[in-house]
Amino acid sequence: MTAVVKSLEQVNTDLQEQKDKVDDVDFKMITFSLAGKEYGVDIMNVKEIAKADKFTFVPNAASFVRGVYNLRGDIIPVIDLRTFFHLPNDPKPDGVENLLILHINDQVYGTIVDKIDKVVGINKESIQPPHPIFGDINIKYISGVVEKQGDLYIILDVVRIFTVSEEDKGKRTGVSTDTGEYYVPPPGTDQAQIQRAAADSAIGFIQESLEALRRFTVSVVNERWLHTRFSEWSAGKTGESLQLRSASEADEFLSTFTSPSTGEFWSEAYATAVNKMLPELSSTTINVWNIGCAKGYETYSFACILRSRYPDARIKIWANDNDIMSVSQAPNMTFELDEIPEYCRQFMVHAPSGYSFKPVIKDSIVFEYHDISHENTLPELDIILVRDVISFLPVSEQGRIVANFSEKLKNRGLVIMGRNEELTGALWHSIADDPVSAYLHNA
Repeated sequence: MTAVVKSLEQVNTDLQEQKDKVDDVDFKMITFSLAGKEYGVDIMNVKEIAKADKFTFVPNAASFVRGVYNLRGDIIPVIDLRTFFHLPNDPKPDGVENLLILHINDQVYGTIVDKIDKVVGINKESIQPPHPIFGDINIKYISGVVEKQGDLYIILDVVRIFTVSEEDKGKRTGVSTDTGEYYVPPPGTDQAQIQRAAADSAIGFIQESLEALRRFTVSVVNERWLHTRFSEWSAGKTGESLQLRSASEADEFLSTFTSPSTGEFWSEAYATAVNKMLPELSSTTINVWNIGCAKGYETYSFACILRSRYPDARIKIWANDNDIMSVSQAPNMTFELDEIPEYCRQFMVHAPSGYSFKPVIKDSIVFEYHDISHENTLPELDIILVRDVISFLPVSEQGRIVANFSEKLKNRGLVIMGRNEELTGALWHSIADDPVSAYLHNA
């Protein structure tokens, strides 16, 4: 009788030990589904979960490479696990995919799955060795299987999935294996292509941020500058986010875009470059449209240059800006002598409150409040001065306004753009180099 009692006690002890093992959670996994089966991945490898519908295509990539994705400024490759494991793949009606963002060996990857479920805690001792019967995928990518509350989970070895073995490294370089086979790298192993696609994605993100934060719109007018600026800017951001998080960061990115002497009298060097670029004009009347004149420093600078270059011409400048306070104050501005550049001083007169421009300059300028997006009635123009204005307009407006330039300009009329802006097409012929960007109109 005693022996029977001891056996029952031992049974109870064994059952309790098993229960304790089940309750002792020392492994947590994120569970998800692929093609109707339940899978898990070590939670320590999961950085976060996300939903996304915009992936940048990588040319010639393997079929399971969905593209690259901009994760708050970090460009990560995205693998579709359904395609990787040759499982059924039903596209989402809205295109939004479920992403497990994995952190593997200091690298971040995005993996697309059907559905992300929950966090499940288990005891490691309850994990059973993998067997082909448990899944439709290659057994080498399975670290084990486990049952929890009636559900069977296949635990993926994501480290192995995303880690190239020494043998595979040899294969990817074209080295023959021990079996004598020669491995040809499949599409998708070209890192240069992935890097180019990642750069395109990052530039697209920068483009969206500049438009949202500073209304800077990328188009054919400025895209050459954007790519050059991105290359130099991102070179100093190794390991850092490429996201523009604030207006101040957008301003820092745009710091090399603006033309020389913005918001002040043009420097002697820039004025000399503009004067040198101006063409010979046979007309005795020169009509100029200065768009975005702000407080008038640019307008006065250009008026002095024109008067020096064409001393006998009748010069008329329509200076416009949508800042009504600046435009209204510009005609009556006075200056200190030390802020007036040398090329302007011959056109200045001393006044009780400082120096002001002589009538020969003042009378040639009409300061007006005007929004460039609205039509403006002007005579046929010889010159349009529009530095760093077009880039801050919507693309549709940019095209309309450039077309408007063609209508208002005389044949061989001149457009002076911002330093990093350009006009393209058969109607425009560049006649100046940095720091001046100028184009003749060929009607």
